[in-house]
Amino acid sequence: MILRAGAALAATVLGIGLALVTPGVALAGPQRECRVEDRRMTELSGLVATESGYVVVNDGSDDPAARKIFYLDKKCQVTRTVSYPSRPRDTEDMGLAPDGTLWVADIGDNDANRDTVGLWRLPPGAKKPELFRLSYPDGAHDAEALLITPAGTPIVVTKTVAEAGVYEPVGALRAGRTTALKRLASVTLPITTTSNPFSFAGGLVITGGAVSPDGRHAVLRTYADAFEFDVVGGDVAGAITKGDPRQIPLPNEPQGESVAYTPDGTAILTISEVSRQPAGTAADLLRYAISGRPAPPPTTSLPSPSSKPASRAPSRAATTQARQETAEDRLPAGALITGGVLVLAAAALVGLLIARRSRR
Repeated sequence: MILRAGAALAATVLGIGLALVTPGVALAGPQRECRVEDRRMTELSGLVATESGYVVVNDGSDDPAARKIFYLDKKCQVTRTVSYPSRPRDTEDMGLAPDGTLWVADIGDNDANRDTVGLWRLPPGAKKPELFRLSYPDGAHDAEALLITPAGTPIVVTKTVAEAGVYEPVGALRAGRTTALKRLASVTLPITTTSNPFSFAGGLVITGGAVSPDGRHAVLRTYADAFEFDVVGGDVAGAITKGDPRQIPLPNEPQGESVAYTPDGTAILTISEVSRQPAGTAADLLRYAISGRPAPPPTTSLPSPSSKPASRAPSRAATTQARQETAEDRLPAGALITGGVLVLAAAALVGLLIARRSRR
C-alpha cells in the first residue's frame, strides 16, 4: 500500500491542488486529563470516552497481555480488561454507538495483504466481543479510522496517502460470514502548517476518527491536526466527503493515532503511543476544548438521525465566523509550493512511512 500510494502521490497532489491552511478554530488547550503509565498499553491506537472514564486498545502487539480492551477510570488507571476470544490482527481504532455498544476496528494492514479485515462488537454487559469479517471491493487497504453513525452503522476510512477511501458494509453484519464493503467516496483533508514529528508527511494520512455523542459532528485526525465536520441527518459519510472541515491543531503529538469526543461533545481527546514518548514510559491523555461549543443540557437519550439540531450545536453566527476565518487563512494555490518540491516531498514521505512501519 505504501509503495502504491507513494507512486501516485505526486500526481494526486498536482492534480487536486492541496491547499495549505493555518489554524481556523481557536482552542483553549490542550489540557492534560490524566497519564497512562501501564506498560501493557505501549501502542495506543484507539480511544473512546465514557461518563466514568475511558476505553483504549493497542494496535498490533506480540505481547498477549497487551491484546485486550482496557477500561480506565478518570485517572487513567485500569479498572478492568476484556479479552478477545481469538487473536486480533491489528486493532487500530474504536467507536461507541448510541446504544452503548463498543466497536473495535481490526482494520490495520501495513503490507496490504489481508483478504479480510474485522470489527469486534461488544454490547453493554457482554463478557467478550464478537468478530465480524469484512472485505473490500477493490483490494486490500490499510486503515486506522472508524466512525459509527447515529444509526449504528460502521464506516471505515483508509490510511491511503492524500485521498482516503470511505467504506461501509453493504448489509447487516453476520458472525461467521464475510460481509462485503462498498466504497462510498473519498476524502482529502487540507494540508496545514501544524508542527508534528513527521513534517509534511504527518498531514497526509488519516489515523483516527470519531462521531460526537449527539451525532451532529464527526472528526478525522492526522498526525498533525483534527478536522471536524457538521453532520446533518445522520449522514456521516456525506459530511466527511462533502462538508467543510474546521481545523483543530494537534501540535507535536509524538505519534497521535487516537481521537474521541468527550461525553458532552464540547471537546476532543487524544493520546499518543507510549513507546513514542520522549521517555518511553507514559502517555498523556489530552483534552482540546472546541471553541464556541456550549455544554449540552442533561438528556436521557441520544437524538435520532432525523432529529432537528438543538442548542448543542454552535450558533449560526459562530459557525459562519469559523468558516470565514478558515477561508481567510487559506493561501492561494499559486503561492504554495512548486510541483517539483511536492514530488520530492512525496518521495520523502514514502521513505519515512516505510521506515516507521519497519519497526513492527
